[in-house]
Amino acid sequence: MIKKLLKLIKKMLIGILVMVLLITIIGVIFVNTSPQFGGNQSEESLIKIKNSPNYNGDGAFKNQELTLASTGFKWSSIPKFFTNGNNKVPSGVLPQNKLTTEYFENEPKEPRITWFGHSALFLEMDQLNIFIDPMLGNVPAPHPLLGGSRFNKELPISIENLPEIDLVLISHDHYDHLDYGSIQQLKDKVKLFYVPLGIKAHLTEWGISSEKIKEFDWWESAKIKGVEFVSTPARHFSGRGFKRNNTLWCSWVIKSENNSIYFSGDSGYGKHFKDIGEKYGPFDFAMMECGQYDEQWAHIHMMPEETVQASIDVQAEVIMPIHWGAFKLALHEWTDPIERSIKKAKELNVKMATPIIGEAVVVNKDYPSLDWWK
Repeated sequence: MIKKLLKLIKKMLIGILVMVLLITIIGVIFVNTSPQFGGNQSEESLIKIKNSPNYNGDGAFKNQELTLASTGFKWSSIPKFFTNGNNKVPSGVLPQNKLTTEYFENEPKEPRITWFGHSALFLEMDQLNIFIDPMLGNVPAPHPLLGGSRFNKELPISIENLPEIDLVLISHDHYDHLDYGSIQQLKDKVKLFYVPLGIKAHLTEWGISSEKIKEFDWWESAKIKGVEFVSTPARHFSGRGFKRNNTLWCSWVIKSENNSIYFSGDSGYGKHFKDIGEKYGPFDFAMMECGQYDEQWAHIHMMPEETVQASIDVQAEVIMPIHWGAFKLALHEWTDPIERSIKKAKELNVKMATPIIGEAVVVNKDYPSLDWWK
């Protein structure tokens, strides 16, 4: 009886090992053959990467201060990622402003920001069309089975009906910010791509000419038609596939003669916000990360209260919470980011814009303030 039981256990263990081996092999093949994972850096890019003060001797980019990807992992939280209960996703379709081609033909006199949900923002400024982190896909993952769907199935406007784009700004290479499918559909409309160090390899792998791509280290800048774009620090990490931190992450400062705008990218709270405010503030408007946070990864994403404080640090006159309203990537209620940030903003007397997806936010005008999520 004992011998039979041992044989059975042995067979079960062998079966489990074979299954694990097969899954590993399939995973390796998928990562190494699927275009979603991007490419490897050229020799030219590697030279600049290795000379960066933000690159360490272990072959990875680093933050300005100690940053842990995990700040108290709980095994009990794993099952919660696979459920939508406790209001983690909306119960119905979110309100959305449908856009037409005429919307973009009517050029605004002041900078106009149109939110596409999460961190995707279309900025029109000084006769430039700028798309920031244009993740327009349905799932923020390399395969549809590996992530949850966008809250709204439709975008405010189809990609084919978007106007020509002068510049795409990318903050980092995570799937909810740099999306292979979106880039494939957008690339023929885009004149230039500004990206952090290392990301050029992904774009060239996806068929974009290297001449259209400029890579930036922190504090590097370039101008287009008098508008300055500065790659500024963030407190985060990067990685696609099995690689981590082999590309840089950043926030962006966008300054013209008359206006100054800040985009935080993904970031935990840190000293870099005050540094940016002192160097480039004050800002007329700031789009600030506010969502997908948890105490288990508190260094790499901000709590809503920290988002508001960060906006004070960068000296923003008006802020717009982003990184929410499109995907479930954390365990909090989907309305938690906006409700907590509004409460803190009122306490600290911070002005906040709360547009629905597709609604125009015009700098120096009346800002949307409806509690539409309720």
